[in-house]
Amino acid sequence: MLAGFFAALRMTTVADPITSQRSPTAHEITRASKSNLALAFVSLGRERRRDITVFYAFCRLIDDIADDPVLAPEEKNFRLTTWRAALTAPAPNESPLAAQVRGLIQKYSVTPAMLGEIIDGVEMDLRISRYETFAGLREYCYRVASAVGLVSIEIFGYRNPSCREYAIELGLALQITNILRDVSKDLASGRIYLPREDLARFDYAESDLQVHLYDERFVRLMEFEAARAEKYFARAAALLPREDRRSMIGAEIMASIYHALLRQMARDRFRVFARSYGLSKLAKILHVTRRLLLAG
Repeated sequence: MLAGFFAALRMTTVADPITSQRSPTAHEITRASKSNLALAFVSLGRERRRDITVFYAFCRLIDDIADDPVLAPEEKNFRLTTWRAALTAPAPNESPLAAQVRGLIQKYSVTPAMLGEIIDGVEMDLRISRYETFAGLREYCYRVASAVGLVSIEIFGYRNPSCREYAIELGLALQITNILRDVSKDLASGRIYLPREDLARFDYAESDLQVHLYDERFVRLMEFEAARAEKYFARAAALLPREDRRSMIGAEIMASIYHALLRQMARDRFRVFARSYGLSKLAKILHVTRRLLLAG
């Protein structure tokens, strides 16, 4: 469930160009996905927009490998291992996308290890379906969201090193919001991201979750998790350097949309078993416009 700046919104699955005969371009992957990310792209210049699209395509493809309901676990591991190797050296019959991803490493302060950490996060979904503590969940959130943010800001461009802490905190906020939105969907896939220690705190059992029991215990549990996300949103906002606000418009657009989503769920008391949450297209456009105006 790769999230953060890119896959925190569910998107259309596309073929893996390294291990499939079909080889969609980065632009085709972006266009095929049903993402709010395209709205964030409008703030970037042509070159950075092209490069962030390549990075997005990489994130999208490795996430699809982990989430593919047809692929066997061994095949998923093989494909992710293939991608990991392709970060450092050309592979036989590889897609042009792999070379483009290596091009990002050459062009920006992005290392194979930074991209490999994102793969590490995706691989966690192959072996972990429950988290005992928030500390364990935070590691997952860091890898699938904060690590994405750390690569993203290198492409966005920044001057103040504090932007790295901003990316980490915002990534955690986005991923927790995503987890709350997708409780029911993830449960159907056999995954529970809500930490067991938090379920125990509110005397809400996993068996209650399995039968979609919606009561005050569940609402309090979700409010607890939402408060945690709110803290990360606040920390991110406080850490964003003034001199980098314009270059971080894309990240701030995602922050604005996801913060609004979190508050939408809270106002509705987290009825995630009964409905899907999301902002309208008009609301998203308004968030984009507001961020662009604030950046001046």
